[in-house]
Amino acid sequence: SVLVRGTNFQINVWRALLRLSPGTLTTYSHIAAAAGRPHAVRAAASAIGANPVAWLIPCHRVIRAEGTLGGYRWGLERKTAIIAWEHARVAP
Repeated sequence: SVLVRGTNFQINVWRALLRLSPGTLTTYSHIAAAAGRPHAVRAAASAIGANPVAWLIPCHRVIRAEGTLGGYRWGLERKTAIIAWEHARVAP
């Protein structure tokens, strides 16, 4: 097990990310709602960006509402590659 420290809201955001299935994409607003604060979209985005263990908590699965990728701490090229890898693994 891994001990991850953050605010209550950050922990709720990270838990919402952990509930996403591989290959699934969602929006910042969906994660904010899943974390119990539907109007705190910017705060959710900040919590997603503050994720200390991206290889365990899948922050790469979050995109903007208009369908663009948005930011990623380790670069959009890596985010694109991880999403493509997941989609290839879950595709029938």
